[in-house]
Amino acid sequence: MIGQEHWGLPGGYVGKDENIDDAAIRILKTRTGAEKVFLEQFKTFGNTGRSEKDLSYLPESIWFRQRFLSVGYYALVDYEQIIPVVDDISTACEWKNVHELPDMMMDHRQIYEAALETMRFQLNYKPIGYNLLPEEFTMPDLQKLYETILGKPLSRGNFQRKMLGYDIFIKHDKERKGGAHRSPILYSFDQVKYQAALKTGLKEAW
Repeated sequence: MIGQEHWGLPGGYVGKDENIDDAAIRILKTRTGAEKVFLEQFKTFGNTGRSEKDLSYLPESIWFRQRFLSVGYYALVDYEQIIPVVDDISTACEWKNVHELPDMMMDHRQIYEAALETMRFQLNYKPIGYNLLPEEFTMPDLQKLYETILGKPLSRGNFQRKMLGYDIFIKHDKERKGGAHRSPILYSFDQVKYQAALKTGLKEAW
């Protein structure tokens, strides 16, 4: 943010005649180019005094100095396909390693931690991976994705048993080529069953 040494999460503002979810979709597309991806609201942040310390250099007449709420959304995207876009009040917008996060303004570190906690919890009843993996992938690919989000290793056998038990995959009669060992089987998501699982939930939690 211009005039601010700390980093902040990218965001935007809700139009006077705009629904909140519509605003989130618009802002995501404007700041990243991403659309038609999984996007979900997870928490509202509005403690008193949340902006006073970091934004005290601004004139009191600017609305940033007044109390305002932030509605948090997280999206599942392939970061290699996303180019963050700087807005009118920012000097930079870029990806950061979650294990090496810089100092963050206001309560944005809490917003990030709440998003990660929500995503980890939702792994218990919602599938992920559609926007984060190639169209065809292996079970080790999917396991690596889950381990990254959960921040811990998972048993290969138990992971595969559980995932295949969800019955949301299409097994292909081909294997990934390369390597001296037997190549792993390729899968893709069954779109009808995947979307149904997003609505009804998964039958076995992590």
